[in-house]
Order: sequence, then structure tokens, then C-alpha cells
Amino acid sequence: MKIIKYQFNDILRSRWTIVYTLFFLAITYSILSMSGNITKSIISLMNIFLFVVPLVSIIFGTVYLYNNREYIIFMIAQPINKDALYAGLYAGVSVSQIISLLVGAGIPLAFNYPTISGSVVDLMILFGSGIFGILIFTSIAFAITIINDNRLFGFGMSIFLWLVFTIIYDGLILLLLFFMRDYPTEKLALVLSFINPIDLGRMLIVLRMDISALMGYTGAVFNEFFGSNAGMVASFIALSIWAVVPYYLGLIKFRRKDF
Repeated sequence: MKIIKYQFNDILRSRWTIVYTLFFLAITYSILSMSGNITKSIISLMNIFLFVVPLVSIIFGTVYLYNNREYIIFMIAQPINKDALYAGLYAGVSVSQIISLLVGAGIPLAFNYPTISGSVVDLMILFGSGIFGILIFTSIAFAITIINDNRLFGFGMSIFLWLVFTIIYDGLILLLLFFMRDYPTEKLALVLSFINPIDLGRMLIVLRMDISALMGYTGAVFNEFFGSNAGMVASFIALSIWAVVPYYLGLIKFRRKDF
């Protein structure tokens, strides 16, 4: 707990955390001011939460671990359990981002409560998807950084994975479905929908709001197979697995790594 508290306080005091909080504050206030209704505001915030948040999480997690390598070596030399140290580092990085998200985006929404009062559950799902994005991409960043000592390669891999999940994935899905257009692809699309955490986060929101235009092909198949409520549960479980697996892959490597 002391490690987690120290890491959390250290990051929370940094200028980066303040800037990140102010970013969410400004962007949420702007969206609420310019948008005509809460549904449009949620859709706009969804794009921020699903694209910007994972990018910041994976970059910040990668840079933070590489820049604190000497501190990690020093802590390992102390009578401290490696699992506790890894958990403390991860909690400090991820929880500080979650607080920035909740405070920065939450304050403008709270001041507009009369407008959003009918969409509180939708907003809770939206924030949940954003928190999952932070947890997942921070755990991916930690796994990449622990496995690769080369900073340039690790940073490049982080950016590449973000591009894969946000841009390349959709293109590959469309290309694959085009070449297999003469075959039934529903089950394939269903399986592929689980391999992209950003797509899962998007489906978690659109299934709740029942916005068919934003589902895409994989989302439509997902909704048809599971239905709205069961689809949300399936998305939640898949996102939880996405958060846990990279974390433990990094932890296993961290236990064995000779710094």
C-alpha cells in the first residue's frame, strides 16, 4: 500500500496530471456548449474516450516506466516483493489517469445535470469504457516496456498497437470480409469483435444507447447474436479479460527480469 500511495502521490502532483485534467475539462465543456442534445454530446465524448484516452495511456505508461528504470532498480534492491512493486507502479499510473478523466469530464457534466439527468446510466457506461481503456492500455504499455529494454522499439511498438486497434483493425476487417463475401462471415466477425478492446468499448456504449448507425458490421453481428443486454455483459467480460491478461504477462516477465 505504501508503494501505491507513493506512486499515486508522485504522479498526481505532476504537471502532466493537471494538464490532462484540464484537457478533459475544456473538451467536455466545449462539447456540451456546442452540442444541441445530450445524445450528440455522448457520441462526441465517446470518440475522445475511445481514441485519445488509449493513446495517452499507452504512451504515458511506456514513457513512465522507461524514465523510472533507475528507481525500479533501486526499489528491487530493497526487501520489497516484486509483485507489490509492479502493482504499485501500475496503480499509480492508471489511477491518476482515471482521476483526471473523472474530475475533468465530470465537473462540466455535473454543472449541466438538468440536461443530462435522463442519460446518467449512458454516461456511467461511457465513463466505464474510458476507465477500461486506461486500465487496458496501461497494462499493455507495462508489458511492452518490461519485455523490451530498447526504448525506441518499445515506444514504436506502443504507437503501432494503438494504430492497429484504432485504424488498421477496421481496414483489415473490411478487407477480410470483402475477400470472403461469398462465404458466411457472421461467426468470424463475432470472433474478431473480441480481439479489439476499443471496438468492445464502443459496442458497450452503442448497445446501451441502441445507436445502430454506429455499430458497424461486427457490432451488428454482435448485437444480433447476443442481444443488447447480453451483448453488454459479453463486452464487459471481454474488456475485463483484456485488462487482466496484459497485466499478468508483464508481471510474469517482471518477476523473472534481471535488472
